[in-house]
Amino acid sequence: MIPIKDREEIKKVKSSSRILVELLGLLEKKIRPGITTLELDRIAFDFIKRKGAKSAFKGYRNYPATLCTSVNQVVVHGIPSSYRLKEGDVVGVDVGVCLDHYYADVTRTFAVGEISPQVAKFLEVAKESLKVGISRAVVENHLSDISNAIENYVKKNGYSVVHEFVGHGVGRELHEEPEIPNFGPPGEGPLLKAGMIFAIEPMVNIGGSGVRILEDGWTTVTKDGKLSAHFEDTVLISENGPEILTCC
Repeated sequence: MIPIKDREEIKKVKSSSRILVELLGLLEKKIRPGITTLELDRIAFDFIKRKGAKSAFKGYRNYPATLCTSVNQVVVHGIPSSYRLKEGDVVGVDVGVCLDHYYADVTRTFAVGEISPQVAKFLEVAKESLKVGISRAVVENHLSDISNAIENYVKKNGYSVVHEFVGHGVGRELHEEPEIPNFGPPGEGPLLKAGMIFAIEPMVNIGGSGVRILEDGWTTVTKDGKLSAHFEDTVLISENGPEILTCC
């Protein structure tokens, strides 16, 4: 069963989402060559605490940090460390919060300093694929219409989507039904209804789609060592179309 949120529940997810929007704005200003991903994590932890919320990730299945910081060939779940960001890196910042028992989740991939035109184009396609997917998150569409739109857009631009990780429902829990793949045929799965809230999150590789998980059990990298990008928004399906709750 896909949970349908009532007006009060939607209000609470929106409150959690607003914290994430503010936090992303703060982190974007801090992401520069020379800063460590662990410093970014400390900034996020302190900010969330000041807002009276809690990290959705820290302690989740023993995950050790507030952020996932995925640099270059890291697809998802990069653990913050002493690594200093370098000019030309890209870093995916994935963060979730819980306020008043309701969750929101968001990811952005940022350029660190100057990047090549090829990488800039790649990031733009990955970012746009999220928008394309969200545009299909409308009442009476099928769930797989979101997935198919993302995959088609990414492939049309010469890149690939990751199959091993998917989007998900979000609200009372960090991960709720349904799973939302970033690939597949259209017209399949449940019909979308007003009040559903999804974390839609394409993970896009500049090379092949294959990934592998490192020995820490979290960090997931591209098999070919090429760049990956990750974008995610918490999205409410309403009678008036999709509402992006984590829109900056």
